[in-house]
Amino acid sequence: MHEELFQLALNLQEPWIVKKIEFKKGERQLDIWIDFTSGSKWQCPECGNEKNPVHDTSEKIWRHLNFFENKTHLHCRVPRINCESCGVHQVKVPWARERSGFTLLMDALILVIVEDMPVLKVSEIIDEHDTKIWRLIHYYVEDARGREDFSKVVSIGVDEKACAKGHQYITVVADLDRSKIIHVCKGRDSEAITSFHQDFLAHNGDFQKIQSVCCDMSPAYIKGITTSFPNSALIFDKFHVMKMVNNAIDDVRRQEQGHNILLKKTRYLWLKNPQNLSDKQRERLGSLKTMNMKTVRAYNIKLSLQSFWNIPQKDLAESYLKRWYFWATHSKLEPVVSVAKTLKGHWKGIVDFFEYPISNGILEALNGLIQSTKTAARGFRSLKYFIAMIYLSLGKLEFNLPT
Repeated sequence: MHEELFQLALNLQEPWIVKKIEFKKGERQLDIWIDFTSGSKWQCPECGNEKNPVHDTSEKIWRHLNFFENKTHLHCRVPRINCESCGVHQVKVPWARERSGFTLLMDALILVIVEDMPVLKVSEIIDEHDTKIWRLIHYYVEDARGREDFSKVVSIGVDEKACAKGHQYITVVADLDRSKIIHVCKGRDSEAITSFHQDFLAHNGDFQKIQSVCCDMSPAYIKGITTSFPNSALIFDKFHVMKMVNNAIDDVRRQEQGHNILLKKTRYLWLKNPQNLSDKQRERLGSLKTMNMKTVRAYNIKLSLQSFWNIPQKDLAESYLKRWYFWATHSKLEPVVSVAKTLKGHWKGIVDFFEYPISNGILEALNGLIQSTKTAARGFRSLKYFIAMIYLSLGKLEFNLPT
């Protein structure tokens, strides 16, 4: 009776049967032995040849979902058949993938919880070594990525992300239309773009269909993109542009605060957008803006540039940018002048935003999630683990799992 009940619970079909059940109360462990009916014939897993007799069997054990909080293992003597066409092969069982220590349902549970919980914590909860969990993650990520199709990707964003101390970086590429990570690799040079280009082609991507690429002003990225995606418009990310301007403002403030004590501890007043300031910060900023200070002039130049991306037409926007450039370069604020000249050298990639209105805002948000993943795990033992978790959490991959 118990065997029949568990056979239904495990959804076993002929010729598979539950042969024995053993419950170890002290260890809170349930062991279930699965067998097959005598005289069963099997299909060859390689060539599909039907009705092959059993050649021999091999004992296997899998960790299954807990039954009523009891750790559960499935045991089975898995048959091997001697196919006349292609030799000896092990039969595939319906409840687990080949060479796995978990059942498919256990695989599915683990993949769900590791998206929101560090692997080490998951290993403690399910009482399994974290190496087995990482092996599972790598298998499903690689399998799902192998089935990815990039044929419809037309707009991509490229950004770098620090992955460890000592100036170690990864390059992250996103499909901006679908808000998903499609490639991650080590480094932040032109070779990283070459790596993505090769991976893109391997997944049915057509580099001639890429209409626009958004990135920062890294010479290495620019070189890699113009080489690998020569037909695409190169758009410089507005968040990166504004970050450069913010750095210039901070440099002006640092220089000026040496002889103006009022500027001390005001860094974030000038860097934050006005709408993100608290009432107290807004009040203090208002009082400082009434003073004749270099920092105030730099701040006003920044606010003026922010309006550039809100202009509805390209010709009007470019005319506006020219006036802004004249103002910035005649401000006599060396950090601001330097940034303005840098932007002048990347003029087309900034103005072309109005033909291809893309930004890496999505990628910045994804990078925030990447950092959260890294922080929650308190780092990763290897770059391979870090990259696998990025794909798992942000790659929107489709896994072949029971539902």
